[in-house]
Amino acid sequence: MPDSPPKPDAILRFEQVERRYGDVTAVAGIDCSIARGSFVALVGASGSGKSTLLKMVNTLVAPSGGRVIFAGEDVTGVRQAQLRRRVGYVFQGIGLFPHFSVGENIAIGPRLAGEPLAGARIAELLTLVELEPEMATRMPEELSGGQRQRVGVARALAGDPELLLMDEPFGALDPITRDALGDKVRELHTKLGLTTVMVTHDMAEALLLADRVLVMDTGSMVADETPASLLAGNGGNVAQGLVSVPKQQAEKLARMEAEGSAS
Repeated sequence: MPDSPPKPDAILRFEQVERRYGDVTAVAGIDCSIARGSFVALVGASGSGKSTLLKMVNTLVAPSGGRVIFAGEDVTGVRQAQLRRRVGYVFQGIGLFPHFSVGENIAIGPRLAGEPLAGARIAELLTLVELEPEMATRMPEELSGGQRQRVGVARALAGDPELLLMDEPFGALDPITRDALGDKVRELHTKLGLTTVMVTHDMAEALLLADRVLVMDTGSMVADETPASLLAGNGGNVAQGLVSVPKQQAEKLARMEAEGSAS
């Protein structure tokens, strides 16, 4: 009998992970592995537990049960400064410090870890996210929402992380900026050899950007599929309910286009 193929190198594992708030179970016994180098979208309705699960990776939320294993270590046993360097995090609300310049915001993580960033490195990070290096001296209030979120991505990349976590990173952006920044993040994921886990409520975004889509419902993981598999009708009722929204929108647009061409 031939040997089975080796399993992909898992950089992140959830082992029966739970999170309870009194009588409410936000995350209910999740078992899942994330392969190194993959781009994973975590989707579900509001309150499904997806952001809570993500926040347990970098210890913003502590598990009530089970373990989160990052690069072979339980995250609760890793020094916080070390974890913050190895795990980049892009906040839902951007979260730039308003009284710090753009450059100071980008450099905050390494500075707190005792490893200040050189100006050349800040300029390099700004260029990576398609901003001018001169923007390092500006204040966050001088930037557009899209520019501020690009600074947020640059800040998350400042420590050369192995893992990039993104919690609804584009939710507050207009559709054109959202699409452009999504493409840029996917490009950086490949270019920098990252492992990326992105929480989103937008199934179209998940299908377009991710290699793998995990669907959560009331604290449980109910589907684990590739985008192609979901589009082919797999994953169950909850997943297909989410997939139906962009499908129906695409069909409506196609009918409108056909009606416009016929008139």
